[in-house]
Order: sequence, then C-alpha cells, then structure tokens
Amino acid sequence: MDLDILIILGIAGFLAGFIDSIAGGGGLISLPALFAVGLPPQIALGTNKLQGTFGVLTAAFNFIRKGKVDLKECIPGVISTFVGAMTGALLIQFLNPEIIARIIPFLLLMVLIYTFFTKNLGVTESTPRMPRHLFFLLFGLALGFYDGFFGPGTGSFWTAALIILLGLNMTRAIGITKVMNSTSNVVALGVFVAGDSVNYLAGVVMAIGQVIGSRLGSGLAIKKGVTIIRPLFMLVVFCTILRLFYVNYFS
Repeated sequence: MDLDILIILGIAGFLAGFIDSIAGGGGLISLPALFAVGLPPQIALGTNKLQGTFGVLTAAFNFIRKGKVDLKECIPGVISTFVGAMTGALLIQFLNPEIIARIIPFLLLMVLIYTFFTKNLGVTESTPRMPRHLFFLLFGLALGFYDGFFGPGTGSFWTAALIILLGLNMTRAIGITKVMNSTSNVVALGVFVAGDSVNYLAGVVMAIGQVIGSRLGSGLAIKKGVTIIRPLFMLVVFCTILRLFYVNYFS
C-alpha cells in the first residue's frame, strides 16, 4: 500500500476509535475506509476486526483503570460472550445471516425511540430489573452469538440492555460494553486469522490510530459522562439504522 493510503487508514482508525470508545459504532467509519482503498470484502472485514480489537481493548482498559468498571463483575458475561461469539463465528461459515440482518434495523430503531423518549435513561443508577448473573448469562450468549454471526449494532444493544435491565448509568454501561466487545472481537478475529482474511499492514496502521483515538475518547467519556455519551450514542444508533436499512433493503 502507498504511504498516502496508509495515512488515510490511520486517520480513519483514529476517528473510529474515538467515536467507538464513547458511544460505539466505530465500524461506520473504519469499514467503509477499508472498502474504499480496494480491499476485498472478506479481507476488509477481517482487517476491521484486527484494528477494532485494539480499540475496544484500549477503551476497556481505560474504563477499568479509572474505576468505572469492575472486571470481576464482568467475568460471567465474558465467559458467556466468548461461548456465544465462538458459536456464531462458526455457524456463519455454514448459514446465511440475511434474515438476522433484515431484523436488526427494526430492533435498533426500538432502542433509539426508547432512549429518545426516556430522558433520564442512564443519567443515574436505578434498580436492576433482573439478577446480574442471569443477565450476563443470557445477554452474553445472545449478543456474543450475534457479534460472531453478524455484528453491526452489538455495542448499542449491550449499552441499552445494561442501562435498561441492570440500571447502570451510561458511563458504566459503555465501559462494560467495551469489555464484552473485546471478548467477541478477539473470538471473531481468531476466525478471520485462521481463514487468512487479514491485511496485517493496513490493520496495524489503523490499530495505532485506534489506540490513540480510543484512549482520548474513553477519557472524554469518563470525564463528561452522560452529557456527551447520550447524544453521541443516539447519533451512532441512528446512523447504524440508516446504513443497515440501505444495505439490506435498498442496495
């Protein structure tokens, strides 16, 4: 790859990491950038997982280091997410994800509407609506499977579920989301590496941008909290919905 293309990918990685660490949806920037430089779809997807994994790991570490996430409480979710993601990543080799792809935009639309009309959602902690261990078991398996099988919007579903069902504020919800995303990303990346579907030069360059962007973005999210996370979260969900509707119904 030429130097100018690598610079563009590095900038795309930085922007994707910055946005993703605050509200998710970094793939809306990074994946189109990889397609734009001419990588084949499977290679672009694998390379995107490589660079994205560095981003979510950086953000997760920063949230943990700042005391916004207790890693011990995430262990049941990490285990369930690992199992779900592995299952989904293996099944996608044999099944067509088209049906799931057509349903997801409508589910995300429900998340967006609920978040918009529930003004205090995620502002403060509230009473959990289900036991923590049961939540992590069910959602770890389900969302881990979904991320391994298809992927777009996984972070939005995690964040919304953590806020609505566990009563967490948005800062803690985003932090735990990054821990879960890290787990499913590592599993999916392993599948792409095994299938020789990664451009390592592009992935490493973007990963450098991801690490820097994720570090700055997660720091801003921790500092500003819901005042920056909520509007950006809704914007990311809205853009994800538009992209999925376009890809699945109009392209």
